[in-house]
Amino acid sequence: MWRSYFLLAVLTGSVKPVSGYSNGKVSIACGDMMPQHGYEPSPDPPPYSITVNKDTFSPQDNITVSLQVASSNPTFFRGFLIEARDAEKLDSPAVGFFILTDPHESQLLQCGHSQGSGVSHRRGKRKTHVQAVWTSPENPPQRVQFLVTVVHEYKVYWVRIAGPEVSLRGATAVPPTAVPVQTTSSATALFTPFSSAGCAHSKTCLRDPVGCHPESDLHCFFLSFITDQQGRSVMFELSGPAEGYVSFALSRDKWMGDDDAYLCVNDGGRVSISAAHVSGRTHPELATEEDLWGRAWRLADGVIQCRFQRNIIHPQVEDRFNLNQSYFLFLAHGRSHQGLIHRHDRQPLISTNQKVITGHPEDLSGSRSPLLIKFHGVLMLTAWMWTVSTAIFIAHHYKHSWPDTTLLGQRLWFQLHRTMMVLAVVLTAVAFSLPFIYRRGWSKHAGSHPYIGCTVMALSVIQLIMAVLRPAPESPRRIIFNWMHFGTGTVGQILAVVCVFLGAAQQALLLPSPRAAAALTGWLLWIVLANLLLLVHSYRLRRTGNMDGDDKEILFAQLERQQHGEISKVKKMVLVVFLVGNTGFLAALITSIASV
Repeated sequence: MWRSYFLLAVLTGSVKPVSGYSNGKVSIACGDMMPQHGYEPSPDPPPYSITVNKDTFSPQDNITVSLQVASSNPTFFRGFLIEARDAEKLDSPAVGFFILTDPHESQLLQCGHSQGSGVSHRRGKRKTHVQAVWTSPENPPQRVQFLVTVVHEYKVYWVRIAGPEVSLRGATAVPPTAVPVQTTSSATALFTPFSSAGCAHSKTCLRDPVGCHPESDLHCFFLSFITDQQGRSVMFELSGPAEGYVSFALSRDKWMGDDDAYLCVNDGGRVSISAAHVSGRTHPELATEEDLWGRAWRLADGVIQCRFQRNIIHPQVEDRFNLNQSYFLFLAHGRSHQGLIHRHDRQPLISTNQKVITGHPEDLSGSRSPLLIKFHGVLMLTAWMWTVSTAIFIAHHYKHSWPDTTLLGQRLWFQLHRTMMVLAVVLTAVAFSLPFIYRRGWSKHAGSHPYIGCTVMALSVIQLIMAVLRPAPESPRRIIFNWMHFGTGTVGQILAVVCVFLGAAQQALLLPSPRAAAALTGWLLWIVLANLLLLVHSYRLRRTGNMDGDDKEILFAQLERQQHGEISKVKKMVLVVFLVGNTGFLAALITSIASV
């Protein structure tokens, strides 16, 4: 028995401690970059490639470093550690520091004299690629080499894979190493969509629709930006569904002109990323100097994504705005042909307020429709969907329903009809002026909508003048007025309905489709149904009276008075239901306008 206890004690004392770091906190491995797994590194060639977006750098310059699975190897990795070291002293501590591009997948370590000089995984799930941005120190070595440790599984890993070397500008160039890596000075490819994680906490975001997530919503337009740890540059991420390009601009006001713009253009299956200046409602003037770096892009599922960095201050480039100041943000997209962009397809999304680009993180809100245009839509819908339709409904069906009811010396139906029509003309006139105030003139891109709108405005004024000058009821000219009043009003109402449908599709007020079209169609059917209901009711009433001849109207009125209790009950119920339906459709469309 004692021999068994002795053997157990010997075996227990000879066991080596083994540690695992699935959370990526591997600062203990910074020196030799060896995982504390208790196994030897794999002797096989690593199935991974390491790339950088430039092969030369200056002090305080940024370089995007990418680690990904080689295209010919359908594999993955769970952990990694990336460092940048003096190429002539590879056993020395790491130099420079990293900026995270995906804080959910990676984290910073202190592997040298500065915080963030190493970057590792945050969790041990499967990955096929990672990226980070390395910033060189103020006094960098002449040559820097990137070293990477990659863990495939707990027992399978590669240590200190030699990555590409980059040289200080002006230093003697070195021949490329034998490691199968690729370097390029152009934009690198992204492998995963951008994430909204960290919005309002670690970065500022502008999204359309509000609160959408670009990693899961293919219809999400997304702009984010974050200042680096040194406070010298800002990294921008832009994403959106578009055939040709997505872009954003910094503007001192909510008008196009004298803006600092940035374009991500689909150019033959690749994305070109460039800065531009917009002097007015003209084609952007592309910058001739290269002032962006760390450029990366992705095209997938009809979505264009791009990332880049630029210095906060560019004193040598007049058109590059100082990012320490506040600006309105414009977010636009459209079509392109052979790298040349066309006018944006929709009204740009404009941030509600100005934002200091280097300020504290926020989740910004914005709108694609100017406030004046929204008021234009709300007033026009209120005037024609509710006020005019109700006034005409009362005049057609309620003349004889309240024969003895008066208001201010006039019959009730007439006072309601006249008051609503005057109110509709006033609302139409105010709404009519708002687009001209906003555009500061005539819109050349609104199609037939403004022409029809002008016609409706003119007919409304003519209708009002005719009503003021109407002949007395006993005048022989009254019949002429009645027909002209009816004809002008009918034409005006039809054109107004057409104008409303066209207005819902305008760039400046592009209501959600097909919801807005369904609401407008439902409103029209509602009007027709209510009128048909009362017409059928009146027809049945006429048949019960068995009337004919010239006294038909008089006898009908008398019959209505005789059956006043029943008629009043039915018509009052229909009027209440009609008003509730009208109000519901109007509220639905106003809600859509508010959300644009």
